[in-house]
Amino acid sequence: MLLLPLLITGAAFVILFRHPAALLARDWWTNPEAGHGLLLAPVAVWLAWKKGFVDSRPNALLGILLLLGAILLRAGSELAAELFTMRFSMIVALVGVVVYYRGVQQVLAWWLPFFLMVLAIPLPELVTSTLALPLQFRASRMGAALLEWRHIPVRLTGNIIDIPGHRLFVTEACSGLRSLTALLSIAFLMGGLWLTRVWARALLILLAIPIAVAINGIRVFLTGFLVYFVDPKMGEGFMHLTEGWLLFLVSLVLIGATAALLAYLTRSRTPKPEVATGEI
Repeated sequence: MLLLPLLITGAAFVILFRHPAALLARDWWTNPEAGHGLLLAPVAVWLAWKKGFVDSRPNALLGILLLLGAILLRAGSELAAELFTMRFSMIVALVGVVVYYRGVQQVLAWWLPFFLMVLAIPLPELVTSTLALPLQFRASRMGAALLEWRHIPVRLTGNIIDIPGHRLFVTEACSGLRSLTALLSIAFLMGGLWLTRVWARALLILLAIPIAVAINGIRVFLTGFLVYFVDPKMGEGFMHLTEGWLLFLVSLVLIGATAALLAYLTRSRTPKPEVATGEI
């Protein structure tokens, strides 16, 4: 008779959260800053299915409290027109449903899928606009320094790089925030799948930040280098986009290599069980 309560719960969830879910799916498809959600959401579902159910006691009281909190968060965020908390309330409601039917241990077993779903929610506009400008300036400084290192005359004004005959604008789209968000999500996923130590997972996530920033600075440098020595069209259109994708793949390789190294170090530090020997 558990099927009927599950159907009622599912119908209530759809009615309550269909609007934020539809907006989230639209942003995943149309907003480049949120495109990583198209990868994280299916992976989260697959990981939860692969992990399966564990032995755990349902906790109806805690589940109901979480569901009430999610409903209040959903209503308050809609009144305030705040999309991030509205979408986050869906995750809280999912946790509440799992706790109600399967217990806290099941949530702990599915910690990685739940965190991936949180990471799939786009950051608030206030946060992205606050982070984008410093990242633009840092990428501009790194790119200008590398151009000077290659003996190219450079004049840097904020996020504008002047080289002889050309002017490069490091716009918000070139700030590296998009690649930083995607790399942090991938680092979190790799850490959860490959690494068993908490310190190794935290280190991998922290290392993803300088890797993303450095690669973006190199991207600015390569753009200026190709524009100056090869063709001004190398800094726009398809070539500029291709350059960005190639460097993002380099970032992925670096994150993967770092994760593999940390996995090797954690395995080598784990003491092997002693095998008892005896004479017959």
